[in-house]
Amino acid sequence: MRQGLIACITCELLALAIWIGGLIVLVAAVIPALFNTFGGQDSGGFFLTRAFDGYNRLVLGASIVLTLGIVWRAWLAQQGKADQEISRTEWLLLGGMLLTAGVITFVLHPQTAALQAQAFASKGEEARKAAFEAFFQMHKPVRVLYIVNVGLGIALLTLRVRSWIPR
Repeated sequence: MRQGLIACITCELLALAIWIGGLIVLVAAVIPALFNTFGGQDSGGFFLTRAFDGYNRLVLGASIVLTLGIVWRAWLAQQGKADQEISRTEWLLLGGMLLTAGVITFVLHPQTAALQAQAFASKGEEARKAAFEAFFQMHKPVRVLYIVNVGLGIALLTLRVRSWIPR
């Protein structure tokens, strides 16, 4: 049982590392390098859309790992096989992360990608400007939600680490 719990927590931590670290790498390293290398907004924008598609798929996998991990640990605690109950805060943080990731992945990101493709395909200066304005208006809440989600992930990681340190 102890080895299973160690494996479960390790997988959860790896999932959180992918969730948090993946976005930090994209924002802090990939985006600046991309726009300083590719030279064009169109090619760089399409590349970033694909990069965020990949990140969103990784987050989906991490969501499964985190959900299975917390459910299994809760079941062990309920059976009396683990000393630590899952706190309401941990459930709420994970729920917030899952909800935010779902809204980004299944609602906002596809809409934003469609607006981006429309903007890049637009002919004429006025049409292109209007299409980019629509894209950037949709993109603002997506950026905010990505940052909120990383913050929730860091809070969940902090909560897990705090649970290991005796009071």
